[in-house]
Amino acid sequence: MMPASLSLVQVQQKIDEVRRFLTIALSIANAHTVEFYTHDVWNRFMAVAPRGVLSAVTACTDHQREHEFKENGLETTFGFCPESHRLVNIHELLKAARMLSLPGLGICLSRDELLQSVQQICTSSVSVFETDEFMSTKKSHEVQCMSEVVAHLAQGCDVKQVIDVGSGKGYLSSFLSMQYGLQVYGIDSSSINTHGAQERSRKLKTFSKAYRQQSKAQKRSTPQEETQSNIVTLNDQRSEIMEKIDHLRRNNPRISWGFVLSALSLDIIETTSLTVPSCQLSDEERERRKRENLERKAQNRTGSESPVFSPITSYVTADTELRELISDLQAAVLVGLHTCGDLAPSSLRMFVAKTELSAVCSVGCCYHLLSEEFDPNSVCGFPLSQYLREQSYFCGRNARMSACLIQMESLFYRAVLHVILRDHYGSFKSEKRVGNVYSKTKSFVDYVRRALQRLELDEMKLSNSDIQDYHDKYRPRMNEMHAFNMLKVTLAPCIEGFLLLDRLCYLKEQENVSYSALVQLFDRLLSPRCYAVIGLKKNR
Repeated sequence: MMPASLSLVQVQQKIDEVRRFLTIALSIANAHTVEFYTHDVWNRFMAVAPRGVLSAVTACTDHQREHEFKENGLETTFGFCPESHRLVNIHELLKAARMLSLPGLGICLSRDELLQSVQQICTSSVSVFETDEFMSTKKSHEVQCMSEVVAHLAQGCDVKQVIDVGSGKGYLSSFLSMQYGLQVYGIDSSSINTHGAQERSRKLKTFSKAYRQQSKAQKRSTPQEETQSNIVTLNDQRSEIMEKIDHLRRNNPRISWGFVLSALSLDIIETTSLTVPSCQLSDEERERRKRENLERKAQNRTGSESPVFSPITSYVTADTELRELISDLQAAVLVGLHTCGDLAPSSLRMFVAKTELSAVCSVGCCYHLLSEEFDPNSVCGFPLSQYLREQSYFCGRNARMSACLIQMESLFYRAVLHVILRDHYGSFKSEKRVGNVYSKTKSFVDYVRRALQRLELDEMKLSNSDIQDYHDKYRPRMNEMHAFNMLKVTLAPCIEGFLLLDRLCYLKEQENVSYSALVQLFDRLLSPRCYAVIGLKKNR
């Protein structure tokens, strides 16, 4: 039996609670930091001092905050004055933000709670190798935590196939296939990613064979004999990988999969690729991708002694026909680890629409890249649920960017540059083209010079002292920007929770979904985007 989850009505009630708060608080989250000084943002929204905000945000205990809040007799709504709509009570705002985040609402399952329940409906236990961390600590934590959940979902649904959308370099896919014996199809729009993933898959086959031979040899060999045997088995691998393995085995006769995956990742070049829908590809490019995908399938079927995932290059939407990409598709679990922007809601739509998908485990990210529309009949990333679409709810890109703030000095430089553009160039919109100038500069004067060149504006209008005067004038007010952004950070969990509640509500609205829940899969300190949307179909 799965753990109890909220009903559709209960989810809608939680959405209403958070929405009432955000209706007022989003004025802060949606304020554009670049316009902080040109639009006098602090005085427009705040009736408290920056020092008071910073002190309240960093207060040591909730008890202290509650005490200070009760001493303030002002009549407010979440800390905002009903008449001026300015923030007058920071403690009331912080209290509401804590209560209306996902932890405060108390609606998320823990990973352990989900696993305990799924294990009860599994026919057998899942065997897990002991692993070290591969790549970064964050990536290792995410892949190991999520793969165990996905493996148990697959076993609970009695399926052997997994479809990993936005699979990237294939770390989750590789782990699922090698650790749990699942047949995994990783779909990514970047051919660079799928080519690299295919090469890693080829190498893992050899290492998997060596690992199994090593396990058998351990029962009848001494550690020294086992080491020599494994070195012979791996003799045909690249010399640099061999050197790493030899070095490890001098200290430890057991090969860890963490080390293997880490070593294999060293020769995979990280690069970006434009995400292009298949309908926009040329006929030649479509044929090339189709040919490559078929070749990869054939290679994976030929002589494989254990399941290794199949990378597929394709742009995925909710309307993607999976059977056109995967000829031997059976019942499967759909997964996505930090799927970017609209890909997360698209995968949930796909899960609902495709009868071959039995379960879904989706962890989204990059909320600022979600598309938003007012038209309830259009397809967009947010809102996803019919409940919010009928209300034409709009969040705003700046609000969704709240959890992705960049360096404070960079924000300060951009805001002061905006003042200069207003005062001397009558320019406002073109500022967005400045891009990553800040990372290349040594001072504010240098930053402005480079920015003006990038914008193709006459930099001779201003002397270095003129530019520095702007910096010196606004530098004492930098604490306002710092305090304001701290409030944005405080509001970010509420905004993220609202977006995820919308996705959960969408699954609750579907007649063919028997179970759905939000689950905290990861440690928030290691992986801030730690929540998964879980869904199971009704028994067919």
